[in-house]
Amino acid sequence: MTEPGPGTNGETVMDKSESLELSEAFQPPRFERNILTVAKGGGITFAGKLFLSASRFVIAVLLARLLGAEQYGLYNLAISAGSVTAGLALLGLDSALVRYVALSASRRDEAGLWGALQIGLGITTFLSVMMGTGLFALAYPIAEQVFHEPRLAPLLQLISLIVPFLALSDVLAGATRGFKQMQYTVIAQSIAQPMIRLVLIVVLALVGLNAAWAVIVYGLADCAASFILLYFLNKQFSLRRPLRTARRQPRAILSFSLPVWLSGLMTTFRSNVQTLLVGTLNSVTGVGIFAVANQITLVGAQFHASINTSASPIIAELHDRGDREQMGRIYQTATRWALTVNFPVFLTMVLFPATILSIFGESFVGGATALTILAWANLANGGTGMGGIILDMTGYTRLKLVNSVIRLALYLSLDVLLIPRWGIVGAATAALVGEVIINLLRLLEVFILFRLLPYNRSFVKPIAAALTALASALVLGRWLPAEASPLYTAIHVLMIFAVYGGMTRLFGLPPEEHAMLAHLRRRATTILSRS
Repeated sequence: MTEPGPGTNGETVMDKSESLELSEAFQPPRFERNILTVAKGGGITFAGKLFLSASRFVIAVLLARLLGAEQYGLYNLAISAGSVTAGLALLGLDSALVRYVALSASRRDEAGLWGALQIGLGITTFLSVMMGTGLFALAYPIAEQVFHEPRLAPLLQLISLIVPFLALSDVLAGATRGFKQMQYTVIAQSIAQPMIRLVLIVVLALVGLNAAWAVIVYGLADCAASFILLYFLNKQFSLRRPLRTARRQPRAILSFSLPVWLSGLMTTFRSNVQTLLVGTLNSVTGVGIFAVANQITLVGAQFHASINTSASPIIAELHDRGDREQMGRIYQTATRWALTVNFPVFLTMVLFPATILSIFGESFVGGATALTILAWANLANGGTGMGGIILDMTGYTRLKLVNSVIRLALYLSLDVLLIPRWGIVGAATAALVGEVIINLLRLLEVFILFRLLPYNRSFVKPIAAALTALASALVLGRWLPAEASPLYTAIHVLMIFAVYGGMTRLFGLPPEEHAMLAHLRRRATTILSRS
């Protein structure tokens, strides 16, 4: 074979190769693009979670006042029954689509992507319709024999009609996240859904609102969210194509999704059982205080969960390419971000637990010790990194199932042992021990499988900033005791955040944060120049 001479196709190929290298030289490094994607998606998801939490609070207050305790209780039972039924129908396919859509998209494998979507949407639709039909048929026996409340039956039949949409919206959300488009889920489920509910509730309040209409409003809002997600999914990947062009892998997808599904059920079961054990082994009052303390700690957990959600498809893609170096860097960066955001929130909860709980009423102040312990549990969860996500997205879902069994066994045994002795402090201690052990186990598993650790030298800076903020709060406490006045507490909290933020800035940002700031400045300059 002769070498191509000047002016032949060889020169054209070389020109194209050189132009490609030149164009890539002006692109940000792949790690920078990935970490920007994680940051952007995590920020969008976090903002959506905060908006959703605030909206749900407003909706709960409105419904409680408009319906009264009895009707509101019936409404919540119906919604819970529908959510559980939809969750059973999912089979973990929402998580499976995150992984398989991400893998197929990165490989440019349209047939595999189309097949994954068919399996996820098809199985979920079939099972949710079947389970919704079963709930409709068994509504009266369930209402009368399980809940001993015949008035619940019509509400169960109403929610059974919505079950397919409840399941589909979660599967569609998983598919859009697989494309690394976190904003679609936020728009549909965190903004549109609660806003539609809020508007319809206000409108119906003028003509008369009861539990049945509240369930219908919930269903209409979820249907709207499902159609919005379907529109976004079709925009990302056209669904108007022949079914036969797909390459389906049902066995591989279900072998991934079923352990995830069982793990999710165990997580739900664990939280519900711990609440029941507090009620049976302690008191109903303890249940209320413990529930409030748990809700407060969720503030710090939201950011960690948002980053994990955003990083999931990228971890799957990097593992598929065998790029452990980038996996490790994202693992470390995401963990550092979680700790950096969590530290001032953690310090606030640990230093002023009684004052925080007093916002809900003086009867809740008795949960101060439990809140402090739960704050440590939340720090352990965020501070050990996204080990669970790495195991999920790399296909080790059976290992995740084993971890979930261990976690559930730890919680149950410790709850039974500690709650009768220490009450809600015992429940909080069980949560702390359980979270520390299971997260250390995940950390060890990820290290054994991939030789990755979530820590590097850059962690010294947020830790030093947190210690400085803690010292400043302790010094200020000598002159302005936080427990003396809510105003003094507010001053302490503001100072913790100010000192922490100032020290973080003083210590300097790692290269990833500098890259993000530079990217934001470029985007801002571009937007301003257009306007």
